[in-house]
Amino acid sequence: MIIDAHSHVHDPLNTHIDLLDEAGVDRAVLFATRPHPERADDLASLRREMNALAGATGGRANGRDGYQTAWQELDAAVAAHPDRFIGFRSLRLDLPAEQITADVERDVVGRGFRGIGELTPPPGQASRIEPVLRAAADHGQLPVVVHGAAPTTKGDLTTLAGLARRYPTVPLVISQLGGAHWLTAIEVVRDTPNMFLELSTADIIFAVRLAINEVPDRTLFGSDAPYGDPVLARMTVERVTRPGTLRDRVLGDTLAELLGL
Repeated sequence: MIIDAHSHVHDPLNTHIDLLDEAGVDRAVLFATRPHPERADDLASLRREMNALAGATGGRANGRDGYQTAWQELDAAVAAHPDRFIGFRSLRLDLPAEQITADVERDVVGRGFRGIGELTPPPGQASRIEPVLRAAADHGQLPVVVHGAAPTTKGDLTTLAGLARRYPTVPLVISQLGGAHWLTAIEVVRDTPNMFLELSTADIIFAVRLAINEVPDRTLFGSDAPYGDPVLARMTVERVTRPGTLRDRVLGDTLAELLGL
């Protein structure tokens, strides 16, 4: 089974299904999103969406209304294509720990989501995810996915590794190969047994090759669509691996085991 470990709700939804079909991808982990760059049709509209992305990933856009709309879109997408999409639920990290715990129980576990993410703590504040990890440990070791590209810092990656060691039963996934800090991301994931590294939107092909070589059982194919393309993301993995067990693990078998599929 080939599984895209990182994608976001598209508008319209059928364009995402078409991309998965073209890439030969069976299923995709689907995250909610507040920005929709795929809606843009010129530079000005794309700039508006990317400004929204910067606010979301920078932890500056925490109003419930924006989250609510994104969560509703996610619910509709998963309901429309339960055979293709594996829903993960995001959470607000600006709330008290006890509220985050309640949200995990009600909105993640209670609604049947398979994991938590993509979380976007403000830069320099990766420690905000600790209540999420604690709750994930209490609910069957739910996988937790954290945004890994900018504005995530090198220090954030180190903080995440320290948190992962406190909650060794929780699979903690760093997305986008850690962005510009990919060397650090590879190192911390290699040295932390319950951390995983998702490979989307890598700028350098040998970064993908090195990640797979260093962490063969804990690297995950992902596209970060619509920012990345499932066809190109799959081609990247296939470019740096040979046919066989290793390639199959990266393209989906490892994630299938993690999710009990």
